Amino acid sequence: MALALNSPACAADAAFTQFIASLWPEAQAAGVSRATFDAETRGLEPDYKLPDLILPGRPATGAPSQAEFVQVPADYIREPSIARLAAEGQRLMAKHRAALNEIESRFGVPASVVLAIWGRETDFGRYTLPDDTLRVVATQAYVGRRKDQYRTEFILALKILGEGAVTRKDMRSSWAGATGLTQFLPSEYYKHGVDLDGDGRVDIWHSVPDALASAAQQLVNKGWQKGVRWAYEARAPANVDCTMGVPEVTKPLGEWLRAGFVPVRGQKLSAAEQAQPASLLQPEGIYGPAFLTTQNYFVIKEYNFSDLYVLFVGHLADRMTSPLPFATAWSASSQMRTKDVEAMQRHLTRIGLYKDKLDGKAGMQTRAALGAYQKSAGLKVDCWPSDAVLRSLGAAR
Repeated sequence: MALALNSPACAADAAFTQFIASLWPEAQAAGVSRATFDAETRGLEPDYKLPDLILPGRPATGAPSQAEFVQVPADYIREPSIARLAAEGQRLMAKHRAALNEIESRFGVPASVVLAIWGRETDFGRYTLPDDTLRVVATQAYVGRRKDQYRTEFILALKILGEGAVTRKDMRSSWAGATGLTQFLPSEYYKHGVDLDGDGRVDIWHSVPDALASAAQQLVNKGWQKGVRWAYEARAPANVDCTMGVPEVTKPLGEWLRAGFVPVRGQKLSAAEQAQPASLLQPEGIYGPAFLTTQNYFVIKEYNFSDLYVLFVGHLADRMTSPLPFATAWSASSQMRTKDVEAMQRHLTRIGLYKDKLDGKAGMQTRAALGAYQKSAGLKVDCWPSDAVLRSLGAAR
């Protein structure tokens, strides 16, 4: 497929129109009618301003720098935002009590958790998603970095429209095609959608019971464990080895406690809780709060692959039932620029300490690899990216 972006726009759009037309057999096989296909694709144009596109003759647009990855925790998990959303969540918990009771009994996911996801994703429905879902997934299928995935999303978006689940006008999405109150891709709608209000259709755009039940079903399908907390905030011992803060290092909570980790505010863990496997999370390296994360932490992370997202959702859920903020304050650390973190990842990969993707995001694996380098170089081991570590890595070439 040639995309002649340097020639008149009509030439590029003609190629796009041809590409969309070529998808008809796949749409037909998926159960989309010819009438729906023609009506919804007539006049459809690509949106070349979307991020994450590969456009010949233009620099790669790249995915946008999500706040989850470029802000320090104190900026992302802001106390005023948490307090406001928690108060609104308590009001909505009372308003939707019957549906939430059914969700809790049927799926084993706490009402506060699905409400927190709704609050984070669309501010309880107050945030209007900016884009036309069909146009987004069509553009991503045509010139995106994940063409095959979005080809499927495009077909399924047409299927949703053809089934009358939502109108095109109401099917708004983020730049990546996630739609509805709790932000589902079209494929997730079909995998996890639930008709909780019993009106015969899954409506994640207008029906709060359907949207929240679908979010619960998605968590269950990804491995949610009933009756297990998402994480426990704990004070780490002074001699903590922050390089252990990766999902691969898992041991029973009781073992972490015996190693000197102390649950905050004198919290007592039952024998059943102490037997649960947990991993260490220190979002700011040795600075700021520490958490012992359960399986359910990583289930929420499947919803959005960011530690700060999970901390936001988990903490917001907790705040709907308890007014207490994190016991340990976030430190006043500053986050390095994405390109500098990526340079660190490149250095760490070259010396065999880092094996994950080069994305400029200081996640668990990057922090642990930094700590391993700090150990080997005789630097202070804090598992946090800094100019001093970057200079040291550069000098070690």
